[in-house]
Amino acid sequence: MKTQTKRAAGTYLILGIGILLIIYPLFLTVISAFKTEPEITKNFLALPESFYLGNFKNILSRPDYYQAVGNTLYITILSLAGMIVVLPMVSYSIARKMDVSRFYKYLYFFLLVGIFVPFQVKMMPLIKTMSRLHMLTPTGIIIVYVASSICEGVFLYVAFIQGVPTELEEAAYIDGASTAKTYFQIILPLLKPMTATVLIKMGLWIWNDFFLPLLVLNKSTKYWTLTLFQYNFKSTFTVDYALVFATFILSMLPVFLVYLVLQKQIIGGLTNGAVKG
Repeated sequence: MKTQTKRAAGTYLILGIGILLIIYPLFLTVISAFKTEPEITKNFLALPESFYLGNFKNILSRPDYYQAVGNTLYITILSLAGMIVVLPMVSYSIARKMDVSRFYKYLYFFLLVGIFVPFQVKMMPLIKTMSRLHMLTPTGIIIVYVASSICEGVFLYVAFIQGVPTELEEAAYIDGASTAKTYFQIILPLLKPMTATVLIKMGLWIWNDFFLPLLVLNKSTKYWTLTLFQYNFKSTFTVDYALVFATFILSMLPVFLVYLVLQKQIIGGLTNGAVKG
């Protein structure tokens, strides 16, 4: 009994430390967004003397902020749209043919290997190739995001599709349905839970991504995303951290609002997508 109590206490202690490591930086971000720059310089950890809204007014009065928001939305939405089109099709072909075709089997394992290749390994060749093809633009980074999602996306979709009974497709073929009709009217609707999971995971990645936009889009201010806008937020001589923290809060709001509106769908997609079939 004492051993179980000690284990439970240790578990709760570890969980408490983990929660603290997540909540405390967020807490500092929130209170710092309502401070003036002198307050942050004086004591970063202290609570604000008064809830100062000037930082948010300053940010919301800047046209370049809205341009960064528009660029981020444009890149995120079009990248996710491309993933929705490409990933289920590729995964369906692999899942149904990898058992009878060596090509699809090797292709699947080749894509699995790609999951374990760090971005830093392919970073320089990728950026040089994009530069030569004049793809250091939002359109170029959208193509890279879609291509970069294939390895992990196929892995998730294939595992899910293998749990879908092939009898459904056989019945459709007997009724005279073509492969395309079977895919779009039978298979694709069944993939909604996994599609929700992929959209959430990839959407958060693209919205919060800093490294790839820094390499691809940082040369031109008209292409800046929210993360680049925050990174380049400087006054004449120094960084205005109060304004930077305010942009952090504003960049989190869209994600938070989407979660509030689509909470049931998101939780359902994650739980259903985690179960094969």
